Parts: sequence; structure tokens; C-alpha cells
Amino acid sequence: MDNTGAQAKKVTHDRLKDSVILTVIMAAFLTVAGAVFWMPPADRATAGTESKSKTEKPTVTPEGKGGSTEKTGDPDVTHADVYFDFKSMRLKADAVSTLQREASLLKKDDSWMVLLQGYADQHGPAAYNRSLAEQRAETVKQFLVELGVPEASIKVVVIGKEGAICDDPRPACQQLNRRVHLEAVRLPSAN
Repeated sequence: MDNTGAQAKKVTHDRLKDSVILTVIMAAFLTVAGAVFWMPPADRATAGTESKSKTEKPTVTPEGKGGSTEKTGDPDVTHADVYFDFKSMRLKADAVSTLQREASLLKKDDSWMVLLQGYADQHGPAAYNRSLAEQRAETVKQFLVELGVPEASIKVVVIGKEGAICDDPRPACQQLNRRVHLEAVRLPSAN
């Protein structure tokens, strides 16, 4: 009986060992499969390879800052965001610097078209936020014109709170919604 008990114990031990190994392999497989499944499609194509794009990610401006610029890697396109305080359409110092930098590029020649998109946070009535978003965009437009950017090359659209990029009610998140987005595109020459 002693020998039979020892053999039974060894068989049980071997089965347990095999079960643990199989469980570890399955867990590793499911982890990798889950990671690939949840990875955005654009990242799947480049997974495991180094990105060769020179495009920089947009900088997220923390609360209290007035503006940021995104470099696209394309010399004929530029983006910038100008941030505003709650219920305000006054330009902050950082926003002024951002707009001055953009204006120095845009006034070099008249081949640039500028689109200003006005946004608001999600506090308050939609009509009020739409009006505030429009006033913010018009403030940015007027400042660019004063800096020498041709008024005819600037278009304003109002998006209001419907274009919120952050739904979280925290102040830092809502700050990102109170903005004017500037997108400038250089038109091809008519040669």
C-alpha cells in the first residue's frame, strides 16, 4: 500500500504541476491577446516598431496657462490653443505670447488661411456658452489683426460646449474646454 500511495501522490503532484504550467501559459496568452484587443488600431500597425514620424504630440496646458502650440511636422500647417479663465474672454499673458509667435509666422506672406474655433466649458446654458465661445474667438481674431495678420484670411466658427474635449467636472479638465483653437494652413501658390 505504501508504494501505491506514493505513486498516487506522485501522479497527483504531476497533474497539479501540469495544471499550474498550463494556467501560467493561458494567463500570458490572455494578457497579450487582451493588450492587442484594447490597443487602438493605429498603434497595432506600429506595435513593436519605432515611430519615424517627426510629429510632436500637442502639449496639454495645465490650469493657469494661456496657450500652447502644436508642431505638426508639416511647415504648411500650424495649430495653437488659447485658454481662458472661467466666464472670461480676456487673453492671458501666455496666450498673448502664443498668438504673437503664431502671428509672426502668419503675417510673413498672405498665403495663410486661419480658422479660429471658439469653445466653452459645460457650465451654464448653451446659448450663454455659445456667445462666450464666439466672443473668445473674436478676441483672438482682433488680436491677430492688430498684430498684422490680414483680417480677410481669418474665419471664425463657434462650437461652444458641444465641442468639449473633457467631460470630467474637475476644474483642471474644464479649463481645457475653455479655449480657442487656431488652425492655420498655407495655401499652395498660384504659379
